[in-house]
Amino acid sequence: MRYLPLVVLMLTSSAALPAEELSVVGTGDGIEMLQAVAARFRQMEPSIEVRIPPSIGSGGGIAAVGSGAARLARVARPLSDAERARGLAYVPVAKIPSAFFVHPSAGISRLDTVQLAAIYSGQISNWKEVGGMDIRIRVVRREDADSTLTTLRANMPGWKNLEITERSKTAVSTQEAVESVRLTDGAIGFGPYSKILDIGTTVLEIDGHHPSQPGYPSTGELAYVYRPEGLPNDVSKFIAFSRAGEAAEIIRSYGALPAAN
Repeated sequence: MRYLPLVVLMLTSSAALPAEELSVVGTGDGIEMLQAVAARFRQMEPSIEVRIPPSIGSGGGIAAVGSGAARLARVARPLSDAERARGLAYVPVAKIPSAFFVHPSAGISRLDTVQLAAIYSGQISNWKEVGGMDIRIRVVRREDADSTLTTLRANMPGWKNLEITERSKTAVSTQEAVESVRLTDGAIGFGPYSKILDIGTTVLEIDGHHPSQPGYPSTGELAYVYRPEGLPNDVSKFIAFSRAGEAAEIIRSYGALPAAN
C-alpha cells in the first residue's frame, strides 16, 4: 500500500500533461479562416494544441520549415524550384479570391477591370470619375513580393505589367492594408477575400462579380508546406482535417473555396 500515493501522483501528473503544440507559421492570408479551422480541430483533438500565430509572410514560413524551426507553414504562393529541391512538400488547402475594397466614403460598390487598372496606375484619381463621390482616391498597395499582388499580376486583366502609381501607400501586411483603408477617406486596397472585410469597408464587384461568386477574375491559393520525411502524427492529422468535410464548411463560411482532394 505504501506505493499507492506514488501511483496516484503519477496518474495525476500524466493527466495534467500539456497538449502537444503545433504552430503553423507563415502568411497573413486567410488567417482568421485558419484560426477557425484550428479551433475546431482542437475541439476534436484536444491533445494537439494547434496555433495560427501572426503573419511572418509566406517566405518566412517556408524558411522556418526549411531550417527546422517550424514543422508546418501556411503559404499563399507556390514553392520555387529551389525550395522544392530542398525536399519541401506543398499541399493546397483553399482558393481565396483577391479582393478589392474601399472606404465607404468612395461611394461605389463595383468597378470593371479597365477602371481598376486606371485607378492603380494613377490615370483616375477621383472617385467621381467612376460614378462615386467627389473625393480623391488614395491608393493602398502591397510590396512587390506580396502574394496577393503576385496573384493579381498573374490573372487579373490589365495587371501583368501594370506600373502602380507612386502616389500610393505601401502596406507591409494584409492587416495593415485593411486598417489603412478602414481609416482613410477615399482609400482603396486589395488583399485575400474574407467576410471580415465587410466590417468597415465596401468589397467591390469586379466586372459584375463579387469575390464570393463564380466568375470572379482573380483567385489565389492557400497551402501548407512541410517536410514529408518522417511526418509527425500531429502534423499529418491537422493537414488531413484541413482538407476534409468539416474544415471545408468553415472555409466556405469565410468566402473561400476548399481545395480539391
